[in-house]
Amino acid sequence: MDANGELILQVDGVSKRFGGVHALEDVDFDVRYGEVHALVGENGAGKTTLINILGGIVERDSGRLVFKGQEVNFVRPTDSIEAGIAVIHQELSMMPALNVIENVYMGRMPAKYGRVMWKVAEQDTLTMLAQVGLEIDPRTEVSKLSISQRQLVEIAKALSMNASLLIMDEPNSSLAEAETERLFDVIGMLKKQGVAIIYVSHKIEEVLRIADRISVLRDGTYRGTLSREEASADKVIQMMVGRELRREHASDGRTIGEVRLAVQNLTGERFNDVSFTIRAGEIVGFAGLVGAGRSETARAIFGADRFSGGKITLDGKAVRFKSPDEAIRKGLAMVPEDRKGLSLFMNLSILFNISVAKLPELSRAGIINNRRVMQTGREFVEKLSIKLNTLNKPVSDLSGGNQQKTILARWLAINPKVLILDEPTHGVDVGAKADIYRLVRDLAESGISILLISSELPEILAMSDRVVVMHEGQVTGILDRSECDEHVVMLYATGMANPL
Repeated sequence: MDANGELILQVDGVSKRFGGVHALEDVDFDVRYGEVHALVGENGAGKTTLINILGGIVERDSGRLVFKGQEVNFVRPTDSIEAGIAVIHQELSMMPALNVIENVYMGRMPAKYGRVMWKVAEQDTLTMLAQVGLEIDPRTEVSKLSISQRQLVEIAKALSMNASLLIMDEPNSSLAEAETERLFDVIGMLKKQGVAIIYVSHKIEEVLRIADRISVLRDGTYRGTLSREEASADKVIQMMVGRELRREHASDGRTIGEVRLAVQNLTGERFNDVSFTIRAGEIVGFAGLVGAGRSETARAIFGADRFSGGKITLDGKAVRFKSPDEAIRKGLAMVPEDRKGLSLFMNLSILFNISVAKLPELSRAGIINNRRVMQTGREFVEKLSIKLNTLNKPVSDLSGGNQQKTILARWLAINPKVLILDEPTHGVDVGAKADIYRLVRDLAESGISILLISSELPEILAMSDRVVVMHEGQVTGILDRSECDEHVVMLYATGMANPL
C-alpha cells in the first residue's frame, strides 16, 4: 500500500500533563500505511511524550488512539509491541553485559521444549544485521561495540519484530554518512513492504529528503502537517520555533593568533602519525567517517587514553597528560560525545554540574564558598541561556540542548585555552544548535582554540576555519575553509583523494 493509502494510526485530541506542565495538549496526528511521516519540534515540544504514549510507556490523560481501525489503550510496552508497534528510542536501551543476539531477542528468545534455540537466534540476528549493513559477530558483547554499532543493533532489533509501525527517534544520531545511507535504504525497503514509519529527527535536511509528510509540534501543541511538496527548511523551522533563526558561519574577520596546540606524529591504538595545529582563536574541524580515529585522537590529547608515539606541545612547551585532570589544570577542556555517560552527573543538581570543575577555585582551606558557587551557576545560566526552573534540580530534568549547554558552562567557568568539542550538537534541536554555534564562535572570538569533531559535514563546513580529515586512523587532508565543500571532504574521508 502506498503513502496515499489508508490510515494505520490516528491520534485524536491527545493530552498529557506532568504536574502543572502540559507536555501535550489536544494533539492530532495520523500515519498512513507505507509512508515515512516525520515528527519534528524543538526539545520540549512533546515528541518524546507522544512516542512514549504510542510505545505504552506513558498513559495519555485524554484523547483517542486508533490503530489498524481499532481504538487502543496501551498501558505497558508489551501492549504496543503485541499490537505491531516497534520503537527505537534515542537513548539506547541495550544491556551492555549481554551479547548482540541476547539484546536483539531480549524477552522473546526462540525456544523449543524449554531450551533456547541458539543457532536459530544467531542466524536470524545475522539476517537482521545484514539488513542494516553491520558486519559483526552476533556473539559479541554489546559493551565492546561503538555507539554507532549499538545504534545499528537497536535498529536490527526493531526490524526483527516485524512491526507494522516503526517509530524511529533520532535513529542516525550516531551514524556516519555511509551508515545513514544504508539506514535510508532500509527505510525504503520497509516502505515498499507497507510498513509505516514515524521518523523523529532534528536534521531538517534529511527530513525533507525522506519524509512523505512532516508534522510539527511546538510547546506541546500540534502546529500542522506539510506534504513533501509544500515543505522547505525555512517553513519547517519557522513552524518549529516560531521565529526565524540566524544562520551562523565562521567569521572571516576573527583574529587568529599564534599556534596554541601542536600535535606531531601522534600514534595510538586506533590512530597513526597524526599531525596538525590549532591557533589561538581558531576553530579546527575534524571530519571523517565513524571509526576514522577522530575521537580516539582527541581523547589521547586530553589524557583520557594512552598514546605510544608522537609529541604534543601547548604554547610551545611539550606536554603529555597522564590524566584528564592534569590536562584540565594545564588549560584543556573536553566535551565528549556521550554526555550522559562520560560528562554529566545525571542525578546531581544543575548547579553542581556547572561548578564542579571550578570548585577548587571556589574553596578555601577545603571549605566550599556556597555563595560564590551560586554566583557562578547563575552567571553561566544567564550567559548560555540555559532554560531551567531552579539550579537545584537534577540535570536529568533538562532537555538535551540544555544539558549540552550545562557541560559547556562547566568548562567556560574555568576559562580553558583549548576546548575539544566531540559532536557538540548531537541530539539537540535546531534552536539549541543555533545557540551552540553562536557560543562556539563567541568563544573563538575571545581567543579560545577549538577542536570541533562532528559527523555533520554542513556543521563542519559552516563553523571551521580549517578542516582536518581522517580516514582509518590517519590524516588524509588538512583543508583551508576556501578549499572545502562536501564533495572534497568526502573524497579525503573515504581515502579516495591523494593523502598528505
